[in-house]
Amino acid sequence: MQGDATELAAAIRHGSLSAAEAMQTSLEAAARHAPLGAIAYLDGAMGLAAAQACDRERQSAPEHFSARPFAGVPTLAKDLGGPFRGLPVTAGSRLLERNGGGADSELASRFREAGFCLFGLTTSPEFGLSLSSEPAIGPVCRNPLDPTRTAGGSSGGAAAAVAAGIVAIAHATDAGGSIRVPAACCGLVGMKPTRGAIPGGPSFGNHLAGIASELAVCRSVRDTALIFDRLSGNARGPVPDPSPADVDTGRLRIGLLTDTGPAHPTEGDRLAAVADAARVLEKDGHAIVPLAWADFEWSAAASGRAFADIVSVNLAALVEAAALEESRAEPLTQAFARRGRALAAIALWKTLNDAVLVSHAVWGLFDTVDCILMPMLASAPLAIGSFPSDHADTDLHLERMTAFAPLACLANVSGFPALTLPFGQDQHAMPLPVQLMMPMGHEPRLLSLAARLEAEGRWQHRFPVAGLPS
Repeated sequence: MQGDATELAAAIRHGSLSAAEAMQTSLEAAARHAPLGAIAYLDGAMGLAAAQACDRERQSAPEHFSARPFAGVPTLAKDLGGPFRGLPVTAGSRLLERNGGGADSELASRFREAGFCLFGLTTSPEFGLSLSSEPAIGPVCRNPLDPTRTAGGSSGGAAAAVAAGIVAIAHATDAGGSIRVPAACCGLVGMKPTRGAIPGGPSFGNHLAGIASELAVCRSVRDTALIFDRLSGNARGPVPDPSPADVDTGRLRIGLLTDTGPAHPTEGDRLAAVADAARVLEKDGHAIVPLAWADFEWSAAASGRAFADIVSVNLAALVEAAALEESRAEPLTQAFARRGRALAAIALWKTLNDAVLVSHAVWGLFDTVDCILMPMLASAPLAIGSFPSDHADTDLHLERMTAFAPLACLANVSGFPALTLPFGQDQHAMPLPVQLMMPMGHEPRLLSLAARLEAEGRWQHRFPVAGLPS
């Protein structure tokens, strides 16, 4: 058994446990794992009410219930993105009050239509500005695999909750690696979809110039495939076969990158995992095409600059539009807002133009390869406190994030889909993640390759999913 959301949904559908029982075990797990700081806001009554409604539907309308692939599965939204009705988002900041959740976004509606029962919000750094989830308002989110280390950011709370088994799957967002970095830290599967594949309206919208996507952190590739199908723009029909293994990838040219440059080198065990994954795919008949850091150097640097400028301008605009009391924000957040206000229009134009050129450059790589296999993180998850926000040096903060995840922003700025999954563990039993990237709209192939690597069984989850046998 994979111990994932698909398995939990099947148990509920077949009557092994009720949705209410599944929710109750999730609430108990949330209390048991409270020291991890994964959950920023919890509404147990909301969760139980949603689960009980699912159980009634199972009795009164079994066909409709069975058509919802995640019917009765407990889940959590992220404290950034959405919005989800009844879940008051603060984006990890004192600047926003928990005074209601607003109406559901289109994405939130699709979560509910898929059958998920929501009961809280997961921890995010203030406005998602870090690759660790340690907002000053709390809680500090810790990695279930080693609580002295970060669970990543900005979807760190989501990843910690899923890795700990509080929930089997959780909503997440990714503007600069924020789905993939936490998934990589916690031994999970995380995919940033093709730009535009997931609905962003009505209020989350395109406020980050197209670099942000929403989806989930998952315990399996099959969960990732199924939730992508249900949430993406074309998810309107009956439940498809959720198995990505059924997709015929053919013989692919796999571009292999095992170098992230002298400025931000990746540790040897992580590079070895990428090379090992390539050998598995080569044995399957795929052609391995070596790629050099020179093929990525400009695009990676331009992606980092685009992320910095876009989030800074966005934050400055948010503070002004909502007349927020900026002095209540963390010092680093205030510095990013000042950076945004100081950015000249011509400089912003160059940034946005370079972002288009990044996409063009990556398309050029896909003229010679069908998929790119590369590192996700340069090192094991860092210690709690490695990304402090009590200072105003935005360049230092950005450099620290780039050193940890040198290629994280590339998929966001270029718009291409990218997926990370664990492919082994290091000497400290922490995951060794790899990252796959494919052309826009090629998620089925991407998921199929990921399923092949997952089938090697190089990683086992440490914690069972609440409601499933250990």
